[in-house]
Amino acid sequence: MQQRIVITGGPGTGKTTLIKELEKRGFECTPEISRQVTLMARKKGVDHLFLEDPLLFSKLLLEGREQQYIDVSKSPASIIFFDRGIPDVHAYMNHFKTEYPEIYIKKSKKYRYNHIFLLPPWKEIYTTDNERYESYELSIDIYNHLKIAYTKLDYKITEVPFGKVKDRVDFILKQLNLI
Repeated sequence: MQQRIVITGGPGTGKTTLIKELEKRGFECTPEISRQVTLMARKKGVDHLFLEDPLLFSKLLLEGREQQYIDVSKSPASIIFFDRGIPDVHAYMNHFKTEYPEIYIKKSKKYRYNHIFLLPPWKEIYTTDNERYESYELSIDIYNHLKIAYTKLDYKITEVPFGKVKDRVDFILKQLNLI
């Protein structure tokens, strides 16, 4: 049976770096799609889709993450790591106090993951760029909303300690009994 594992956390916590290390070690991983959605919107002349139309942005994320979940079922890999999961979408909506349809929760309940690894805010590595405009303080609040969203969906959350990339990935793999 295929195991689906989520690496999540607020912005700037090292998720994508860990995903890249897992890929280097031969694991199948799905990429974070929010940057793709943002860049596609920019090509259409919308600078900050998330700020200008958060519901449309979140709808596109929900559809993309659902498609990722469905697509991996065709993979022969027994373990798949996700750079964020479906519940991240409504966690962000809660953070920004944006109302959303019940389908967000229904999809989060329908598409279940086996393990959730949550990366806490880490000021020493936090940076912003053209796609990440949230402040460090906002990243703390997003982290809290992610924790609440996954907890309400009855997930057991494992927090990943700070450390070198290798050590963080080793921690995750040890928790999964893979090393």
